Amino acid sequence: VVKAFEIEITPAKRIVAQIGDTLILICNTTGCASPSFAWRTHLDNPLGGKVSNHRTYSTLTMNPVSVVNAHPYLCTVICDEKEKKEKQVQVEPYSFPSDPIIEIRPSLVDGEPATVICQIPDVYPSNGLEVLLKKDEYVLHEKNFFEDDSTNTETKTVTYPFHPMAEDIGKEITCVARLIIPDTDFEPKERTSSQKLNAYFGPQNTIITASPGKSPMEGESLNLTCVTQSNPSAQIVWSKYLAKESIQHLIKNNVLSIPHVHFSDSGLYICEVINLVTNKTEKATVDIVIQGAPVITKLSIEPSTTVQEGENVSIQCSAESSPPPKIILRRKSDNAGMGPYSTRSIFLPSVTFQNGGDYECVAENKFGNSRSEITLNVKYGPKNTMITVIPTAALKEGETVTMKCTSSGNPAPVISWKKKSDTGESEKISKNATLTIQNLKSQDLGLYECEAYNLFGKEEKAVKLYVQARLREPDQMIPLIIAFSSVAAVAVPAVAILIYVSRQAKINGSYSLVKALRLKV
Repeated sequence: VVKAFEIEITPAKRIVAQIGDTLILICNTTGCASPSFAWRTHLDNPLGGKVSNHRTYSTLTMNPVSVVNAHPYLCTVICDEKEKKEKQVQVEPYSFPSDPIIEIRPSLVDGEPATVICQIPDVYPSNGLEVLLKKDEYVLHEKNFFEDDSTNTETKTVTYPFHPMAEDIGKEITCVARLIIPDTDFEPKERTSSQKLNAYFGPQNTIITASPGKSPMEGESLNLTCVTQSNPSAQIVWSKYLAKESIQHLIKNNVLSIPHVHFSDSGLYICEVINLVTNKTEKATVDIVIQGAPVITKLSIEPSTTVQEGENVSIQCSAESSPPPKIILRRKSDNAGMGPYSTRSIFLPSVTFQNGGDYECVAENKFGNSRSEITLNVKYGPKNTMITVIPTAALKEGETVTMKCTSSGNPAPVISWKKKSDTGESEKISKNATLTIQNLKSQDLGLYECEAYNLFGKEEKAVKLYVQARLREPDQMIPLIIAFSSVAAVAVPAVAILIYVSRQAKINGSYSLVKALRLKV
């Protein structure tokens, strides 16, 4: 059976070939012993390939396929130089080599405009390109290039401006690119790329929480926690307002912890949060009031706790607590009661020895009270010097007389005794406060002086001792007479005493001045 002359091209019909791949067209004959092959394109454009003829078939190899191969290809075969037949096939090159590239410019910042950029590299033919931009499953933007007349591979770009929000964090921006070649069996090619949104925002909604609360009791622990919304995480700095609008910087941490609070920890605390990417700052404040029983912070005496009589003295007391304390500053008297008091201070102009002693400060509020004491030590010279003579009854020769000298002062005065001789000179006879004369004799008569002395002065008192023997006549009996007075006033009283004694002696036969006056100085 003789076969009829036929030709066939494989692949047949329209061929869709990836640019850069290798495509081989085969023109095959049957029923012809010596076929002659020829390849050409529409309008005789360059073939863009290499022809190889064999006995019964011919090949056209395109390596690599490029856009120049976008033609109808015609294979012509002449059999035995008599009969000619032709077959045609359409080559459709395309390029869709890689996934889209997504870029967001600038870096996403909450509320600030940004642009999503999707690039589809080296696409051809671009008039078959369709691009979708989606946020999760929601379509943000759609664009096609069906009117594009590009004749070569090109990178196509789709842009979409939007305002990212904080709630967009974690969502995906997806670029979907489809390449469609109509009127072919070509399955549409689809490539996708996704990028998770990481919007930078904040700080915002910054708050401070205080545990156990804004008014803890003194001694309790206090934790201040600064909470903010920020991406990336914000830098947190704690500080505290001080007097005169100055600020004390504390720590760089979201939690400020004070294990045992004191009244001095009361105040306005500031949490400052800084986002180094958005270059934004936000502050939150909390006013902390430490509550508790009062604590006396100062109890002082100015200029000193030890002063000299006559100086001006100020006694001050201060305490801290919340609620504010009631402060009473008062002098403790010798009995159980309390002396005069003031709320916070006592001013003593020209202080006297009587102002010396213990002063007490009492501070109290609803949570309790606190007490503290301080002593005012007033230095002064000797005062109230007195001489006591024992016995006070009439004395006789040979008896014993005791004279005791007392005086007050701070520091305690040193007491000594002197006796004036007939020449008027004083002779120290004792350094004791008590002077005792035994076996009293007439030569013991005279003026005895008591001197009280310390660093701040001295004071003197005197007593005059008269000693005489009993006379034989009863009406001239003169007892031992003791008289004393201050040094500055001895002479006149002595004369008066002698006149008085003489008269009484005549009446009674004897008289004791000591007994009559019960003398004390």
